[in-house]
Amino acid sequence: MTDENRAALREALRCAASALKDGGPPFALAGSYGLWAYGAPEPVHDVDFVVAEPDTEAAAETLAKADFIVDRPPEDWLFKARPIGAPDVTVDILHRVNGRPIDAADLTEAQQCDVLAIRMPVLPPSAILIQKLRALGEHDCDLAALLPATRAIREQLDWDRIEDDTCENPYAAAFLTLVARLGLREKA
Repeated sequence: MTDENRAALREALRCAASALKDGGPPFALAGSYGLWAYGAPEPVHDVDFVVAEPDTEAAAETLAKADFIVDRPPEDWLFKARPIGAPDVTVDILHRVNGRPIDAADLTEAQQCDVLAIRMPVLPPSAILIQKLRALGEHDCDLAALLPATRAIREQLDWDRIEDDTCENPYAAAFLTLVARLGLREKA
């Protein structure tokens, strides 16, 4: 990733968070940038925010007023916002994660963090890792991609919660076995 791309992603994060803070609805930073807020390596792909499913349209309106182009992909669990003038930069606004709607209660567990000099709600690292592990499947099972972030924030993770909340996913179980064998967590 070039410094220019990194700067564009950071600016999109800042602008989207500022717009949502000012115009609503309630939101939280999630995904890899959410983990970055807790000390994980900086991501290179996109920015993820979550909003409660009933607030999806309000979030789209807020971002459109803040000079984002709102795209509605075929997937019905998110919309994409791209800053005008930066079409290659994507901010994903998720209202459903792993098939489950985001609700107001999900947002209440977010922690206030300073991210790029803006105080904003960020989902807890355990909740974000749970979402990432639940998304693993036979067509998307890159365990190695999760290791750098997990290694960086391992002391902040609630391993029992992660194991309990992902026990139905065999790929998540494989990842938890891997991190235990690598010494990143205590063995269960």
